[in-house]
Amino acid sequence: MSATLLQLRLAAKRAAAQDVVELTLEPAAGGALPPVEAGAHVELHLPGGLVRPYSLCNAPGETHRYVLGVLREPQSRGGSVAVHDLLQVGQVLTVGAPKNNFALQPTPAHKLLLAGGIGITPILGMARQLAAQGRSFAVHYAGRSRARMAFLAALADRQLANHTQLHVDDETGPMDMAAVLAAQPAGSELYVCGPAGFIDAALAAARQRGWPEPRLHRELFTAAPREVNGEDQPFDLELEGSGQVIHVPTGCTAAQALQAAGVPLLTSCEQGVCGTCLTRVVAGEPEHRDQYLTPEEQAANDQFLPCCSRARTGRLVIAIG
Repeated sequence: MSATLLQLRLAAKRAAAQDVVELTLEPAAGGALPPVEAGAHVELHLPGGLVRPYSLCNAPGETHRYVLGVLREPQSRGGSVAVHDLLQVGQVLTVGAPKNNFALQPTPAHKLLLAGGIGITPILGMARQLAAQGRSFAVHYAGRSRARMAFLAALADRQLANHTQLHVDDETGPMDMAAVLAAQPAGSELYVCGPAGFIDAALAAARQRGWPEPRLHRELFTAAPREVNGEDQPFDLELEGSGQVIHVPTGCTAAQALQAAGVPLLTSCEQGVCGTCLTRVVAGEPEHRDQYLTPEEQAANDQFLPCCSRARTGRLVIAIG
């Protein structure tokens, strides 16, 4: 599987809130970048061989820089710690071109944008696009305290201030999801990003009010818990063309087995959320465990996420590169 990789210089790094840094990345050799889309993310290649996805928050259409906010995660697997502690201004980083799994739908419907904590990052980009287009939208941003809420100055900008309401736990208490949803015009669309519990609460409140699934959109930073029936079974991966066969034992992911065999495979979230390791399936039936592919794409069985998914058949024939 191939991917467009960019060489970007860390032009600025500043505190955006308590435990949140804002990174500004610019082309290392000048020129224009692939344009930003609201809701998109990029994958940073970090020291130690880590690859992690982070959402963009700058104005859609910009081609001279990428701006993102990164929270230092208490349960970090190394990515956010590397960003906070190791990255230095002037450093050149390898960065994947923007991907968008959380795009605004091109409909005239009113957009309700809900953000919890660092979930404001893609929501800010959406708000900027909708404001520039003169569209109908509302931003509701929840956080434990103002000190922990990033990009407050941007939300106070005249284009966004009248559309934005803050819900600060230590000032007014938690956001009342039901009340926020009830205040929206008929036919509104929901876009929600933040911790898993916040997303779950928003979706549950919307469904309780009868909002149909096609109007519910969410971004995930980590995979939601998924029940797996039975124990993992070993299987084989055959590489199309070379015929090389790689065994995937119990307790090992397909991605780990491929990388251990020297097969070039990029991974990022390692939870089936980001799509970085998406791989084409030529033959065999995958056991899909990801939250990236749609049900229709999973049913086609012509691609899978080796970071988390396995096989229903004894062998999968896959195409790499």
